[in-house]
Amino acid sequence: MASLATAFVCGGVMVVTAGPIPDEVKIGGFAVGCQAWTFNRFTAYEAVEKAAAAGARVIEFYPGQRLRPDSDERWDHNASDEVIVRMKEHLARHGIRPVNYGVVHGRDEAEWRRIFEFARKLDLYAVTTEDVDKLDLLERLAREYDIRVGIHNHPRRPNDPNYRVWSPTNVLEMVRSRDPRLGAAADTGHWATSGIVPLEGLRLLAGRIVSVHLKDRTAIGRLTTDVPYGAGVVNVGALLEELRRQGFAGNISIEYETKWENNVPDVAQCIGFFRGYAACRAATH
Repeated sequence: MASLATAFVCGGVMVVTAGPIPDEVKIGGFAVGCQAWTFNRFTAYEAVEKAAAAGARVIEFYPGQRLRPDSDERWDHNASDEVIVRMKEHLARHGIRPVNYGVVHGRDEAEWRRIFEFARKLDLYAVTTEDVDKLDLLERLAREYDIRVGIHNHPRRPNDPNYRVWSPTNVLEMVRSRDPRLGAAADTGHWATSGIVPLEGLRLLAGRIVSVHLKDRTAIGRLTTDVPYGAGVVNVGALLEELRRQGFAGNISIEYETKWENNVPDVAQCIGFFRGYAACRAATH
């Protein structure tokens, strides 16, 4: 898998610049694939294989997944260069490009630098986190490595007023005056659970959306099961049109949190939605 990253020295600091997600891995104009958490009952190697079987071209890894069926080794930013090379070979065999990593947390600058180095070695577009107490550090590293940072949201926690990233308004407040490489990793399913209409969330964060965990749900305002795109109350087509209007260039991850042992057919249906969206758009524009 060829690297798109280049490096140069500026003011005595090594600056790594990452290229955009290439068009050849996009479906309907979007880099849509799987968040490996969808396959968390399996290993990272198997997650790559299942993503390919579902028709994905990209994957977003998460830290701590078991690496291979024949090993108890874990896949994360502490992986050796040898393990990373083997993973890149496995990805290439299955036609999958890694684009993102998270939700990841770093204890300090040393660990966060390991995370960014890991992202650089995999040519990732972004990393995803909820470490909003380290935004000064993340902003500095995002500039140095030219790798984007998306702030992820889980559902609102009524008993924890300090958990603020559930709200797109709060995330926007956190990043609006910072480097444009910092933004939101918008999880539309968790927004729906929190009572936020996903389309309104995307519009509020226009220009600051780094990546999306795209989910369709059967209700807004309560926790419900993920369903294939088009089967729930979220107007996924409208979300894609809004992202297109914004010039969104990040990745869209299918994080399908149901049917854990056999969800490839549903994930394939979600990816098929993008193919249908592309065909419909081509016929009407």
